[in-house]
Amino acid sequence: MGIQGRITWKLAVAAILFAGPLSARAFEKTSEPEAVPGEYIVKLKNEYSVQSMSQKSLGAFLGAQVKSTIADSNIVVIRKSAIELTKSVVKSISQNDMVEYVEPNYIYRINRTPNDPLYSKLWGINNVGQVDKGAGVVGIDVSAERAWDITQGSDSVVLAVIDTGVNYNHPDLKDNMWVNLPEKNGQAGVDDDGNGYVDDVYGYDFTETAGDPDPLDDHGHGTHCAGTIGASGNDGQGIVGVAWKVKMMGVKFLSASGSGTLEGAVRSINYATKMGAKIMSNSWGGGGFSQALEDAIKESNAAGSLFIAAAGNDGANNDSDPHYPSNYAVANVLSVAALDNRGLLASFSNYGRNTVHVGAPGVNVYSAALGTGYAYMSGTSMATPHVSGVAVLLAAHESALTNVQLKERLIATSRPLASLNAKTKGGLVSAYNALTNTQAPPDPNDPSKWASKSFAISSAHPYAKDSNEIFDIHVPGAKDISLYFAKFETERSYDKVTIYDGAGVKITELSGNLNDSYSPIIAGDTAKIVFTSDDSVEGYGFDLTKVSYR
Repeated sequence: MGIQGRITWKLAVAAILFAGPLSARAFEKTSEPEAVPGEYIVKLKNEYSVQSMSQKSLGAFLGAQVKSTIADSNIVVIRKSAIELTKSVVKSISQNDMVEYVEPNYIYRINRTPNDPLYSKLWGINNVGQVDKGAGVVGIDVSAERAWDITQGSDSVVLAVIDTGVNYNHPDLKDNMWVNLPEKNGQAGVDDDGNGYVDDVYGYDFTETAGDPDPLDDHGHGTHCAGTIGASGNDGQGIVGVAWKVKMMGVKFLSASGSGTLEGAVRSINYATKMGAKIMSNSWGGGGFSQALEDAIKESNAAGSLFIAAAGNDGANNDSDPHYPSNYAVANVLSVAALDNRGLLASFSNYGRNTVHVGAPGVNVYSAALGTGYAYMSGTSMATPHVSGVAVLLAAHESALTNVQLKERLIATSRPLASLNAKTKGGLVSAYNALTNTQAPPDPNDPSKWASKSFAISSAHPYAKDSNEIFDIHVPGAKDISLYFAKFETERSYDKVTIYDGAGVKITELSGNLNDSYSPIIAGDTAKIVFTSDDSVEGYGFDLTKVSYR
């Protein structure tokens, strides 16, 4: 679903979730050559022979773990903690009398970029600054390109797309669909594999009015999610998923209208669990707490599945206003917020310091549609499959990881973003960091780490209809500034704070629930705030309490 209109989607049981930017300097490529984190090549002097020493002795002399040796070149490959600075390691090891030289274990690549012709539209996978509502920020993506040089996924990883079904005939999806071969090669109308489901070739349809087991998508939402997860890569057509190789199981309980029942949700999770889905991608939500749904998720956890769920599209705090299924306190549940192409938490996205785990691209995401085409969609629904695709890559690369270990790795290796401070446990999910188990450095453009100056600027509480207020802010000598809103509650999409820089250039438009948040970075020392509201709902408004600057 798009995010237009004022409809609040609340179904009694389960409803579909059609479910501040950084400066352009935020993720410029560093000049440091890429290397294996924590690994170094150490060449010993000729008078010291690698062959004459044990690995234990070498490790003791070098103060490091020995990974391997290259005897012909008198080289030792060592491992140090990945958090140690490369310059410090090189300097300290070089001072050892045994060592001729030491250098990082550099990585050389074949530049594995897919030849899919629509690849440039996929800013969530490779953000080179594509223009959406505004120019994107280079590097605000899931770091898939570097990850693909390590793995592109695996046919052995089974992922259940629990949604409106999947268009398994789509040219970009058909080769990556899970197929139940006993049923495909069996007899129509017969439960050939004895699993209790008849003719479940590509998965199963649990909608109440289906009348048949075929999980073919008749809405488009599930197909869009599947495209982001696992559209075939490097096949010369269409798009590419985060994972080029995967087996996607279509599990349908949401109908053509975009809604489904608790019964269908429970049956869907039980089916995916029974049929061995390692990962479940869930871009849906609604209703209140359900013991039955929680129990089904617990069963999936016990079976070793990772349950990835959209955080929701209400612009609400899930810590205080729970959203299900993403809020179930089960160890395998991973909740996902949505980001735009500048690294800003989407205005519609739910958040929660304690209950939402990571963020991912979710605004104007391009992916597969019904028929043979493609379409743009927005929502935490679109963010979730990005994380699901990364989980596939990680499961393919380290098959021994448990479901909970997969979750913990994805959170721990996510990239800190200022816009997610106090909003989620982790940051922007990173495929490369996850595969290399690398902890990302702090966000260099985090205004919470800058100097600050107190300001006291507020709208009326509540604000009036048809407001049009202007506020000017000036921090003499500042190179960049960012505005901190201690409280920000307006009618989303209709009552807005628009921020301009000193030259009158529009920086951003803020709306919805953005308590405890910073604005995008504004170049220079001056900003202008314009607050406008329509003639309907009047909310709290905003309290700006300080300006951070550098």
